[in-house]
Amino acid sequence: MDEAAQNDGPFLETSQEDDAGASFVLQSKGKWWHAGFHLTTATVGPSILTLPYSFRGLGWEMGFFCLTAMGVVTFYSYYLMSLVLDHCEKAGRRHIRFRELAADILGFGWMFYFVVLIQTAINTGISIGAILLAGECLQIMYSNLLPDGSLKLYHFIAMVTAVMILLSQFPTFHSLRHINLGSLVLSLGYTFLVVGACINAGTSKNAPRKDYSLEASESSRIFRAFTSISIIAAIFGNGILPEIQATLVPPAAGKMVKGLIMCYTVILLTFYSAAVSGYWVFGNKSNSNILKSLMPDEGPPYAPIWVLGLAIVLVLLQLFAIGLVYSQVAYEIMEKKSADVNQGIFSKRNLIPRIILRSLYVIFCGFMAAMLPFFGDISAVVGAIGFIPLDFVLPMLLYNLTHKPTRSSLAYWINNSIIIVFTGVGLMGTFSSVRKLVLDAKKFKIFSDDLVE
Repeated sequence: MDEAAQNDGPFLETSQEDDAGASFVLQSKGKWWHAGFHLTTATVGPSILTLPYSFRGLGWEMGFFCLTAMGVVTFYSYYLMSLVLDHCEKAGRRHIRFRELAADILGFGWMFYFVVLIQTAINTGISIGAILLAGECLQIMYSNLLPDGSLKLYHFIAMVTAVMILLSQFPTFHSLRHINLGSLVLSLGYTFLVVGACINAGTSKNAPRKDYSLEASESSRIFRAFTSISIIAAIFGNGILPEIQATLVPPAAGKMVKGLIMCYTVILLTFYSAAVSGYWVFGNKSNSNILKSLMPDEGPPYAPIWVLGLAIVLVLLQLFAIGLVYSQVAYEIMEKKSADVNQGIFSKRNLIPRIILRSLYVIFCGFMAAMLPFFGDISAVVGAIGFIPLDFVLPMLLYNLTHKPTRSSLAYWINNSIIIVFTGVGLMGTFSSVRKLVLDAKKFKIFSDDLVE
């Protein structure tokens, strides 16, 4: 498609002077390290505590392979996405939203709505998961302090939701930069605490029996393997890279790569250590939250209570940052329609709708978290349906269309191979993860007090 046709497309960015979503939520004031903070918060979260659980469905060799492959492919994918955004900016078509970038380059109106749908699934799914896991963290602390207490999981989810409503009023993505720096530090803190706890558990005289065998049935092994791959995809996923790059002061060329290097340095330190230590200790008994494996319902905990308690507090604090980051696209969409860019960001005209709409969004996410306590299954479904198309398919396609590598080039064949492989993985992952969700639906009641594994 030639550039003249692209420039006439109906889904190009509207002028920022007339776009409150861009002017307010996606203010372009950040430095490259701010983008690194945002990327790290969007990628390195408590979901890494599910990595031993994903290894449970893959075993040691395939677990290492899939974790490494996902890391290499996602870094490459995000690098290509930054090049595509830089290319468009140099051509005078600066994009700050994934949906409009995809519709512009591909030229299909339906692609705009496809990306909106996928991003909404990702953002809402992660917001629900963050609230759910935060509620579980509170429940774990409460049950250890008051074993006979009467509060249920949904009570703690309501508490988390109330805090999230207050935090949701930070007006811009850029205003979260210091929170996201804290999030980076928190991720390192609880990862090393959990790794230390796992090493302590594995070397103690009461260490659990190590069994790394997979499912007995071949079909069950296959389904669980694809579910695990979907979970890993969700853990590496970042469906909001264009919005994060939008927070950089233009021109953004080259700045995003520095942010990615920061993010993947943290990933290297946290992902492998959490996956290896947790699976080494608990094997095929690994829980979807390794903290629960370290604090079994029966018998003493496998590590000092103060270590586990501190880790839970750090996880809880970071979950608020993650919920804020992944809510930004929803808030940007809301304010593009509801806010008046000609009035101040804190004017009464804009403040009241912001408070109402953001509060309603958080309440909806909290309600769904309380009603459907499926943290592990939600991660798998979001990974297969959401992150795989946005992070493993579209960036390669967009790069091929903008940079036009020749058919004889290595980039052309690498990109198309990734598209084909991960399209298949996404389809199989969707089927297996939805299948598991349906099976698990038989195990719980609405507003259950237990998070289903």
